[in-house]
Amino acid sequence: MRPRPPVHGRGMFSGTGLIVTALAATVVALLVPLWSYAGRPDPAGASVLSARTVTTPYGPLSEQDRDFVVKVRLAGLWELPAGELARSKGTTPAVRTAGQHLVDGHTSLDAHVRTVATQLGVALPNEPNQQQKQWLADLDAAGGQDFDRRFAGLLRLAHGRVFSLVAQVRAGTQNSLVRDLADDANATVLDHIRILEATGYVDFSALAEDLAASASPVPTPPEVAPDAAVPVTPPATNGP
Repeated sequence: MRPRPPVHGRGMFSGTGLIVTALAATVVALLVPLWSYAGRPDPAGASVLSARTVTTPYGPLSEQDRDFVVKVRLAGLWELPAGELARSKGTTPAVRTAGQHLVDGHTSLDAHVRTVATQLGVALPNEPNQQQKQWLADLDAAGGQDFDRRFAGLLRLAHGRVFSLVAQVRAGTQNSLVRDLADDANATVLDHIRILEATGYVDFSALAEDLAASASPVPTPPEVAPDAAVPVTPPATNGP
């Protein structure tokens, strides 16, 4: 009886076996990371962002949207009084005209933001923050051309900072009321930028340096306590 010749190509070390083994190892390498993370919470920020966005009849309302509504209100709380100071203390017609634009623009924009806040349930502050109060105090203490320069420079800087914020919110919000408010704010801010520059007191070199040094468009406003929030009422409706 002749001995059988050795059989080649069988067993796990055959060509087919090596291919199957390699494929299995690849599948395991791909699936193990998924299994290891399956029971873990969402990465930092993912679940938080979802939790901070609420559903409204006007579309999702994000934390950035609510923050924007509050900042529009805060801007009016100090820029409108600054405009009133310019109307009475400005030494040139151009400065007084700029002050009138601030008063008119923020009177209208403030009415708009209060209506939006009522519809979206956003609490609004009733007074400027500490930094804004200091700006108003500095303007109130200044006089003559010093006032003109301080007014034009400070207000132009503030409007330049908020201008980029308005664009960011307008580009990304999913809420129709916030979009409308951003459109209104954009037109108002742009008008104020132009009229402030028309005073002739804006130092564009210093302005560019100050804007470049800004870490963010405007400081994040603090939480508004219910007892400190401005009372808002729904807008009056016309009779039938």
